[in-house]
Amino acid sequence: MATYAIGDIQGCHRELLNLLAMIGFSPRHDRLWLTGDLVNRGPHSHAVMREVMQLGEAAVTVLGNHDLHLLALALLPRTKLRRRDSVDDILAAPDRLDIIDWLRQQPLLHADTARGVAMVHAGLPPDWNLAEATTHAAEVADCLRDATRAVDFLGQMYGDTPARWDPALHGTARLRYITNCLTRMRYCRDDGTLDLAAKGSPATVAADLRPWYAVPGRRSRDTTIVFGHWSTLRLDAADCRRHNVYPLDTGAVWGDRLTALRLEDYARFSVGSSQAVSHE
Repeated sequence: MATYAIGDIQGCHRELLNLLAMIGFSPRHDRLWLTGDLVNRGPHSHAVMREVMQLGEAAVTVLGNHDLHLLALALLPRTKLRRRDSVDDILAAPDRLDIIDWLRQQPLLHADTARGVAMVHAGLPPDWNLAEATTHAAEVADCLRDATRAVDFLGQMYGDTPARWDPALHGTARLRYITNCLTRMRYCRDDGTLDLAAKGSPATVAADLRPWYAVPGRRSRDTTIVFGHWSTLRLDAADCRRHNVYPLDTGAVWGDRLTALRLEDYARFSVGSSQAVSHE
């Protein structure tokens, strides 16, 4: 039995099938961890969702920002499709309610304490250790699983504030901060303040910004963290070991690769993408 963590699929169904064939994945014997952003930007979001859902307990996924955007589109009539959104196939599907209900049940963080490994879509803010992150992730998950609270929160989810953690945060501000950290974050300042505007590689951003995993004193450093979300980030094996993190979004939807990491030995496997989507 092997466990494979796979980076952002984003509607790239053919690439997912090719990767599963490459690793010889068996749902009877193996397990998948999916870093979120199952949908959007790529061509076959509905097919990806059906593929993942039918795996049942053989797969666990965490929610990414595109998955949450799909929930907002489906549950809030006033939410508008963005120019590059490609989830029409889900929104028009006969089983759309099943897909949306399934997504609402998924967590924002998954941890295997026996392995000392956790998975999240974007990252953990430097202020939190794993236990605290697990508790805070559950606050948002519990909200999404309640139909009424989910609609209320999704209507107020978008926004970049607050940018700094305070245990006294409450209500929508608290849930938005947690969600932004777990599904959107890339960079922080040394005091933990989020900068959600910076999206490029570390070599391209302002000198006072650090990748979230490189902030001095990060309290989750003893936990190995696998994550997606950041297609422009490339860490070599030494940097992964040094920071105890494994980024897995290798830009399948942008025409690069879809990548899996075998958690037993941290071996990587990847397949090329057939997509030709521009970052512009």
